[in-house]
Amino acid sequence: MVGHMTNMTEPGAMLVRPAPDDPRLTERVAGIDQTGAAIETSVTVERPLTLYLNGQEIVTMMTIGDYPEYLALGYLLNQNMLRRDDAVTAVDYDEEIETVVVRTERGTDYEEKLRKKTLTSGCAQGTAFGDLMERFESVTLPAAELRTSWLYRLTHAINTMPSLYLEAGAIHGCVLCEQDRPLIYMEDVGRHNAVDKIAGYMFRHGIDPAGKIFYTTGRLTSEMVIKTVQMGIPILVSRSGFTAWGVALARQAGLTLIGRARGKRFVALAGQERIVFDLDPAMVEEERASHRRKGSDRDE
Repeated sequence: MVGHMTNMTEPGAMLVRPAPDDPRLTERVAGIDQTGAAIETSVTVERPLTLYLNGQEIVTMMTIGDYPEYLALGYLLNQNMLRRDDAVTAVDYDEEIETVVVRTERGTDYEEKLRKKTLTSGCAQGTAFGDLMERFESVTLPAAELRTSWLYRLTHAINTMPSLYLEAGAIHGCVLCEQDRPLIYMEDVGRHNAVDKIAGYMFRHGIDPAGKIFYTTGRLTSEMVIKTVQMGIPILVSRSGFTAWGVALARQAGLTLIGRARGKRFVALAGQERIVFDLDPAMVEEERASHRRKGSDRDE
């Protein structure tokens, strides 16, 4: 399993943090810059991962290859192929043939569901099925609050933390947080993959979504909102912008939706009643250019 996991018994420590120095996740590539000068830069590596549920092939995803077990579990949970009460008997990853197999006590057959898969707005081959929202309307999100002091400290901590996002770009990050503390920081070439890894980790380790905050570097699309709601997390924050359907679904579900969270600025378009304004924005520093990822941030 690629990546860096902190000892879970260490007080106040993150459970998972990015591993930008892992040589398997980036490559150095030569080129030239806008002046014609020779340069060498880091680029993110992507590789295929084929997922099986019991004996059935489900999907082949493009991923950076870290935490394939959590990605597989989270994908199946968020596509409603794995139930929260399912007994998972094994998760087997074969790096050589780039395959992960999830086995459950319950028999499964999703041939009809696989026929209905459609392309979504998510980058890197994101897919959703026609009944992706089958659990969406039945979810009741827990009570929660978001203090602006937490939000400012969280965004600063996440945006200054060493990561592939800052090192190489062409990547999305998702972070599970509690109050002003990042807990689990996952990255991948598609934002849906990053959120699925966190969903899989939460499922495997029995992490309660109550009181949690979900942060993403990517756009606040319908898919991001649906997955956050299905995970039972009441607050979703992004440094990027919104889609209209994402906002409408967040309002329908009672999800607090905050975008364009950079430096001292943010915009809330749903669930504003959870926000507690306990810190004057004048006391917060603007985001520095060095805290933005390499290259343009307009493709988030």
